[in-house]
Amino acid sequence: MNDQQHPGVRPARPHTKVTDDGRRQREVLTYARRGSRLSSPRQQRGWETYAERWVIPDDAVDEPGFAWSDWFGREAPLIVEIGGGVGEATAALAAARPSYDILSLEVWVPGVAESMWRVGEAGASNVRFCSVDAVWTFEHLLAEGSVAEVWTFFPDPWHKTRHHKRRLVNEDNARLIASRLAPGGSWRLATDWLEYAEQMREVLDAEATLEGGVVERWGERPVTKFERKGVAKERTITDLAYRRVT
Repeated sequence: MNDQQHPGVRPARPHTKVTDDGRRQREVLTYARRGSRLSSPRQQRGWETYAERWVIPDDAVDEPGFAWSDWFGREAPLIVEIGGGVGEATAALAAARPSYDILSLEVWVPGVAESMWRVGEAGASNVRFCSVDAVWTFEHLLAEGSVAEVWTFFPDPWHKTRHHKRRLVNEDNARLIASRLAPGGSWRLATDWLEYAEQMREVLDAEATLEGGVVERWGERPVTKFERKGVAKERTITDLAYRRVT
């Protein structure tokens, strides 16, 4: 937990943060919440079959002594996915990594439901889903040096200039996420928005604890609907990979 919190004040839930004097103030979010209605049979099946076992309720993270291992049922290297969408990458990558625990942070409930269906169809059982804000989660629930990998595939580009402040990859978030990586741990990213790719590279190149840059497309990452849309619109797909070096 953040040791800079005001004494006696619990960590702020997503959508607010606590100032040094204990006041709560609304913060800029990197995502927009969408509807929660399950709209397809497989989303319904995914939720009914797996939610009780695989979804970590938002209020669970506030319980004293909360530990990820209690929800995974074991101690294993942890991979954190920020924004899993409908789980196309989640399912394939998790199935290929049974010795890892995969924490998928996704706020869109139908996406979580479909992701669970996909993970189940892939025969994987090492993924847990949580809809708590990713930045808040990294700050309050993940210890320094505790994460083996981070995946951020096709995050919202917030392409309008006035919305750039909502982009996930900025100086503060890069420093935070890098600090949670174990030495040698990696952060893989992909985007179909060239200007955002350039910002990602500029921000991550400037983070002293990371080294890396633009790389060839990661062959293990399946082509998702977001990538297909980008290709259809003739956008450049950019993969980046960084490693924590200090």
